[in-house]
Amino acid sequence: MMAPALFLLALITLIPFFSIIWMSFNDVSLMGGLTFEFSGLDNWQRLFTDPDIRSSWLISLVYFLATVGLEMIIGTAMALLVFSLVRGGNIVISLLLIPMFIAPVIVGLLGRFMLDPSHGLYAWMLSESGLFDGNILGSVGSALIAVILMDVWEWAPLVALIVLAGLASVPGDILEAAEMDGAKYVQKLLYIILPSISNILLVALLIRAMDAIRFFAIIFITTNGGPADSTKIIPIRLYDIAFRFFDLGYAAAVGITMLVFSILVANAFMKMLKRQEKTA
Repeated sequence: MMAPALFLLALITLIPFFSIIWMSFNDVSLMGGLTFEFSGLDNWQRLFTDPDIRSSWLISLVYFLATVGLEMIIGTAMALLVFSLVRGGNIVISLLLIPMFIAPVIVGLLGRFMLDPSHGLYAWMLSESGLFDGNILGSVGSALIAVILMDVWEWAPLVALIVLAGLASVPGDILEAAEMDGAKYVQKLLYIILPSISNILLVALLIRAMDAIRFFAIIFITTNGGPADSTKIIPIRLYDIAFRFFDLGYAAAVGITMLVFSILVANAFMKMLKRQEKTA
């Protein structure tokens, strides 16, 4: 009974997938209609020798580690704080979850408005405090930090929600016994709570890692990869290659490398999760 649905799903996914692979070995032109001219490994050779691609992957790696790392730390801290509340926990978590329900495009527009050097609230606060006086989104170092913090603000609550669900499964009797034995909160956190939710933490890490690899909207709205390509992560570079320069064959090769990287990251996390389940 599922065969027709599986066949349709295969058509929807496999045909575009093999088409992109074929495109990566061709020079694709849109002049006078869609035409393919076989070029062999030219696009792949260009991919591995292009300094712009190397630069975008390096920026993507920095962005990936910073966003995922901060979201895991802040999200876990938020979940622990809400879990420790005796009253009002539902109201607090509802307020904390508001950012993740806002479209990333809106987050980008809001961030660009708040960081505007002429009338932005955050820009004014940083200028008055003497921490930064200038165009935040127009400076090489601060622009990347700004888009990282926007992403963290939006998606740290998702990590908090996942971790909070895991905290509900922590055995209460073990915590009570540890407290009666004189264990401090840090000791309970390190030796009971975190080991009990390690699988949940890996799931949250996997979800955010997969999204961070293909992150696009906020950077596109705020900096569009600038200034001086300092925020041009690989999805933004791919967009420019495909839809600004219409080099579709080369864009297909770049897109396949993103897919391979995503698969490798997902497999690494799945192996960690299986290893954690075996030791549990």
